[in-house]
Amino acid sequence: MSTIRRQSIISSGIVYFGFALGALNTLLLTKQFTPAQYGLTTIFMSLANIIFPLASLGMQSYVYKFYPYYHDNLSPKENDMMTWAFLISLMGFVLVMAGAVAFKDFVVKNFSDSSPELVAYYYWIFPFGAGLTFYSLLEAFAWQLKRSVLTSYFKEIQFRLFTFVLVMLSMAGTKLKDFDVFIKIYAFTYLLLALCLLLYLVMTRQLHFGFRASRVSRKFFKKIVALASFVWSGQVLLNVSTYFGQIIIAAVVTDGMKYVGIYSLALIVGSLLQAIQRSVIAASIGPLSRAWKDKDYGRINRIYQRSSINQLIFSAGMFVLIWINFTDGVNTFHMKSDYLLARPIFFYVGLMRIVDMGTGVNAQIIGTSTFWRFDFFTGALLALFTLPANYILVKEMGYIGPAIADLATFTLYNAVRCIFLYRKFRMQPFNLKSLYTLLLAALGYFICYFLFDAYQGFLWLVARSVVFIGFFGAGVLLLRLSDDVLPVWATIKKRLGLAKIS
Repeated sequence: MSTIRRQSIISSGIVYFGFALGALNTLLLTKQFTPAQYGLTTIFMSLANIIFPLASLGMQSYVYKFYPYYHDNLSPKENDMMTWAFLISLMGFVLVMAGAVAFKDFVVKNFSDSSPELVAYYYWIFPFGAGLTFYSLLEAFAWQLKRSVLTSYFKEIQFRLFTFVLVMLSMAGTKLKDFDVFIKIYAFTYLLLALCLLLYLVMTRQLHFGFRASRVSRKFFKKIVALASFVWSGQVLLNVSTYFGQIIIAAVVTDGMKYVGIYSLALIVGSLLQAIQRSVIAASIGPLSRAWKDKDYGRINRIYQRSSINQLIFSAGMFVLIWINFTDGVNTFHMKSDYLLARPIFFYVGLMRIVDMGTGVNAQIIGTSTFWRFDFFTGALLALFTLPANYILVKEMGYIGPAIADLATFTLYNAVRCIFLYRKFRMQPFNLKSLYTLLLAALGYFICYFLFDAYQGFLWLVARSVVFIGFFGAGVLLLRLSDDVLPVWATIKKRLGLAKIS
């Protein structure tokens, strides 16, 4: 666990710095462009997250599951894994583009009235989607090389640096001030990111392309096809379910892109809760793949339980920290008043993230096991409930509907996966410390609410945050809620010269 902890901590630091840069980008974008234009930039990411599982045809799961077999049985130059992964993903993207052309009239018919901006820039979504597809494939390979810190830097910081440069050029009065020019250049940022990671892996001789079918590919061909098919289907269903809310808002709600922008702001703020999750997943994939190969069930269960409590601590604490400061933050930083509407959306989105993170790396445990077919069935179950629930609640409640629908359906989705792991392997992520974490976060909220709710302004933002972080952090340490937090705190004290004093 020390390797996972170390990489998770470093990656988390990178992720949080990236989120800080992303927050700055969001602030600048919401000031520079209208809510509808900002909504368009966010729906590019949502649609790209649907394009990439469609186009990749399950190649990420292929890399996750079979990398140890290729690594243990082939020399680097004989390893043909990434050759097949790239070729099949390229073929998949060509099929996606063919479908995009075929369904263009359908998009025009359903989005022209509510979201004309999406129709106007329809084809510009696909370069962005292609970039995310190939970057995600390279990222999966880099995780196996234990380069999760590097991929976190590219995805969380470098991508936002590209965006920051574009925004600053726009604000400086260059041609990018015209939103038409800005969005067309923005469409190629992920392709540039994928190219950067590809060049790094090739130039450091960590990535080779073998052009002859290896004995590993021939031996496991049927299993690879079966794995990719099932996991691909499940991933497509999962991502469609995850990002369907923004699409249905754009299609159904009047002035759809404006409300997509408001909804997306809540999602972006909610993603702050996921920084630890991204880091833990990146650091856990390799060890989980190896543990399943070695049949080391004890290690898998330890990763499961520690990932659960660590993620629950961070997500619950971050949720309360954002919730107590949300309205004050929008007003203090002089964002458009429309964005106050994002607060109730964040409430449901945040609770969904807590549920998802509190149940640990269940998706990665299942995905790297021999029971990966279960991914398809749970993905189908999620889509079966999420898609109609989103549509019905948007029609009934407007832009807030998808957040409520997603909280309910993702809770069910994670519950099913947890029950499956318990029944199959007697693995479960919870204990009394999980309950203590939630109670500690709730108590911290009430303390800050009664002390500071009547006050607004930057200094009160700081005061509120300091009090909550101090209370919550002290509680985590005193109650010894996580076996990973204590070594980290000991290291911090040592670095600060506090260990000798205590």
